[in-house]
Amino acid sequence: MVPGNASFVTEFILMGLTDVPDLQLPLFCLFLVMYVVTVLGNLCLINLIGLNSHLHTPMYFFLFNLSFIDLCYSSVFTPKMLINFLSRKNIISYLGCMTQLYFFCFFAISECYVLMSMAYDRYVAICNPLLYNVVMSPKVCSSLMLGSYLMAFSGAMAHTGCMLRLTFCDVNTINHYFCDILPLLQLSCMSTYVNELVVFIVAGINVIVPSVTIFVSYGFILSSILSISSTEGRSKAFSTCSSHIVAVSLFFGSAAFVYLKPSSAGSMDEGKISSVFYTNVVPMMNPFIYSLRNKDVKIALRKTVSRRVF
Repeated sequence: MVPGNASFVTEFILMGLTDVPDLQLPLFCLFLVMYVVTVLGNLCLINLIGLNSHLHTPMYFFLFNLSFIDLCYSSVFTPKMLINFLSRKNIISYLGCMTQLYFFCFFAISECYVLMSMAYDRYVAICNPLLYNVVMSPKVCSSLMLGSYLMAFSGAMAHTGCMLRLTFCDVNTINHYFCDILPLLQLSCMSTYVNELVVFIVAGINVIVPSVTIFVSYGFILSSILSISSTEGRSKAFSTCSSHIVAVSLFFGSAAFVYLKPSSAGSMDEGKISSVFYTNVVPMMNPFIYSLRNKDVKIALRKTVSRRVF
């Protein structure tokens, strides 16, 4: 029930990652560098894939979309987070908070399904190489991406719509560096049972379904790799998949720790630290994970640089 003399919240105050004054400037510098690397790395990968025709394949089509998502995803909250390190009182309007929540959910869910599509692409490439061009046709790839964005749209609408039905009274300080679901639920002066149920169901579907699909795909991939007689062939297949496994483990592991545990288990501070991995570290690391051991990307980079120079 809403108290009769309650004043309704029209803006929120973001507490940030820490309230220790001596850490504000070092953390600002750290996250500024991470954000610049994230933007430059993902823009570079997007341009390389777009400018080089030999990278116009299903694998790089998904990687192009992943880089685009990471670029937008990190830009949803990192600029506001950087402001928070320098200002004493970081205020965000109610509408701005709900908008940030919506786009955070949209790009996070999109990433889940793009990673799942990439795992399916690797499964077809390794387990059914003769049918690869048929199974992973442009129509199928486009349908997978459309499905990813539709799932993201529906999930983001469900979370944001449920949050809009809540009333926030008096207390408006969010114990986080962006408008996340769980910290907002703690501020509501209404029952949050429906919201918690939606979080459990929607987050469960969007974390468990892609992760199970990915692990099943890699189970078949591992079985196929072990059946390869040559050591060189096994090494090549493992190197193709290892980067994707690292990216998936970082993203899904940290997200599951935050959203799929009981609310009484662990503090909100632990959730903030864990969220740094899937909001800042993963978008920064993905361009390097997918390019450092990738010969095609290195060749494309050399060709692009040569064209620019000569």
